[in-house]
Amino acid sequence: MGSLPDYSLPPQQVTLSGFLFDMDGTLIDSTPAVIKHWTTIGNELGVDPQVILQTSHGRRSIDVLQIIAPERANWESAVEIPGARALLDALNPAPKGGSGSESAASPWAIVTSGTRPLVEGWLRRLALLYPPHLITAESVAVGKPHPAGYLLGLAALGLQDSAGEVLVVEDSPAGIRAGKAAGCRVLGLVTSHTADEVLRAEPDWVVRDLESVRVVAREGGRVTLEIANGLRG
Repeated sequence: MGSLPDYSLPPQQVTLSGFLFDMDGTLIDSTPAVIKHWTTIGNELGVDPQVILQTSHGRRSIDVLQIIAPERANWESAVEIPGARALLDALNPAPKGGSGSESAASPWAIVTSGTRPLVEGWLRRLALLYPPHLITAESVAVGKPHPAGYLLGLAALGLQDSAGEVLVVEDSPAGIRAGKAAGCRVLGLVTSHTADEVLRAEPDWVVRDLESVRVVAREGGRVTLEIANGLRG
């Protein structure tokens, strides 16, 4: 029997110029909706839904079964990943007495294997901040672990020549590998896969969820994060 994951690394600080977030398993947990979606599809096609679920996370629907049916997913079942709202709010500070300040906001985008209707439905349902840039399944010809989505995200932020100063936040091994292949630094979350599976994808840091991450400083358009309770490899 293996030992339990050890989340005891001391806090580390890193200064970054931009952020690229995966969606499902990173900002939200739509597990019940995803299970319902793929069970319906599997039953219609005569394919064991468990077989689909084992390979679907972090990949575009079209890459799993060559079909897209996002309207069948029930985003009423989605919930927010702990710490997601606080981190997004910290990246988009509001001036006193006002709403978010565009000039004060840090460059960020969502890069997801979900389709645009599904992602927008989840954002509305949970009242999460809408990203300045949204890269979805329809945006690329090939999905994760290919880095195409994250390369588009870097271009959208205007940071394609500074990938090493951009943090990708991901939960799936496929997504972690995509972020690394794009040249970014990667924070892996243990929300949908085991700690060992996340570690094997070789992210730069691993934490349970976004409650271990906070903004501690900002200067000249750059943001310093503190990453606490990291997983010892």
